[in-house]
Amino acid sequence: MRIDAHHHLWDLSAVHYPWLMAQGVERFFGDPAPIQRDYLLDEYRRDAAGFSASVHIQVGAEDGWAEAQWVQSVAAAAPDWPLAQVAFCDLAAPDRDAQLDRLQTLPSLRGVRQIVGRAPGEDAVTGTNALLDDPRFAEGLRVVGARGLSFDLQLIPELYEAMARVLDIAPDTPVALCHAGSPHDRSAAGLRDWADRLRLLSQRPGITCKLSGLGMFDHDWTADSIRPIVETVLDQFGPARVMFGSNFPVDSLTSDYARLVATFEELVPEADHRAVFHDTAARFYALP
Repeated sequence: MRIDAHHHLWDLSAVHYPWLMAQGVERFFGDPAPIQRDYLLDEYRRDAAGFSASVHIQVGAEDGWAEAQWVQSVAAAAPDWPLAQVAFCDLAAPDRDAQLDRLQTLPSLRGVRQIVGRAPGEDAVTGTNALLDDPRFAEGLRVVGARGLSFDLQLIPELYEAMARVLDIAPDTPVALCHAGSPHDRSAAGLRDWADRLRLLSQRPGITCKLSGLGMFDHDWTADSIRPIVETVLDQFGPARVMFGSNFPVDSLTSDYARLVATFEELVPEADHRAVFHDTAARFYALP
């Protein structure tokens, strides 16, 4: 059995995603036009041949609660496919606790995500980096752990140091670092800098790292181009704190699913396959 620890689904007639439906807007991960259509569980399961369970990660819906309810309905309609979800919650909002109360009525819920950083240019526009200086966000992160939930963390290397200080306020909250921490500078110097900064996070035992989304900053990636990232993550976190995620359908812009999996099978030592492709995600997200 294998678990995909990071993917998305969407039904555009049920939930509105402003970022996805924007016309003529090139994003850091590429041109979204090919994925501006429904991507439902049946198609995902065909793509994810060889996998038997997965984790749905919130993906910028206009209404995060509507998205979470829809994902719960998908999970309930497919009892043969264990589907956990990480939903959106604004941890800095005055009604944070009410949001969490409502989310925790959903059996599929395992954690929440609020994106801190996507890419340098886009972050300058969205202002999400400001969360790192907001004490309400830090307290929200602590509350998430106290409620028995995890937090999915997406940010870029330039923010690791500030994020590490925030994490010190919430040491008991399990954190999943999305997309290997988004190393966006793929030059040799950029990867060395990312690896050095990454130790600020990898030295914290409560953080688990996802090998996911590596095509977003390298649209023509090859096994050799992502090899340093895979090797660094495994070296710093160890296989017991590393899990595979497809980031589909976003990463379908740069690869088909079979090629993605085959590449990670090649790059991850065979002795570590069970941990990376199943055990770590099963433990972190409480899946079979």
